This record gives sequence, structure tokens and C-alpha cells, in this order.
Amino acid sequence: MGGGDGRDEKRAALRVDVEWPVDCETEDTFLFAAITNVSQLGIFVCTEEPLEVGRVISLKFSPPESETFVMRGRVQWVNKVRAFGENPNPGMGLVFTDLTPEDRERLVAVIRTIAYVRDTPVN
Repeated sequence: MGGGDGRDEKRAALRVDVEWPVDCETEDTFLFAAITNVSQLGIFVCTEEPLEVGRVISLKFSPPESETFVMRGRVQWVNKVRAFGENPNPGMGLVFTDLTPEDRERLVAVIRTIAYVRDTPVN
């Protein structure tokens, strides 16, 4: 779940796979992309046009049945597009910056709900 790049899973927080649209914006770039996994610390944004490591961007996304999140993130790593389809999951890993306690609490609640629903057996 680490963006499909073969990284060892050394996560400090529960990360869940999702498919949420996200608007990413800097002072000179606007990117409409998709979040493919999320934790209380950050997200993976699937895009063929990842920004450079260290870049801070504004994020806007709306998980199902939740209020819209508007926050900032910094690009921690990039999974670049490679020729001949050798990379089926290009994008960028972002860590949240300046996350308010309220937003973190809401995000944790959304993540826990998703994890609970997915772990609940269907009879």
C-alpha cells in the first residue's frame, strides 16, 4: 500500500486504500488527481505529473459521507512515470503540514470507519 513502489512498509500510522479525487494547487500549478491511499500523516496522490520532492501544495478532497478537507502537504517522495508501462502506479507521497487537531481527528475518524467497514465480515 505504499504507492506500489516496493518500499518496505514501515508506516507509523494505519494506511488505507481509497479512490478519492483531489485538487492539488501551488502558486503556479493546478493538478486534478486521485488519492489512492491515506493515513493520518499523509496521502499518496496517483498522477503522471508528480511535483518535485519538497514542494508544498494545497490539497482539497472530500471523502464519501464526510466534510471537505482543505489542507497542505509536502511532497516526500516521487514514483515517476517510466517508459513501457514499467510503473503502474506513478505519483507522489505527501506528508500533511500544518494539520489542525480538528482536521487530524476528522481524518482519523474517516480512516477508522473505512478500516472497520472493510474488516466487517459479510454474512
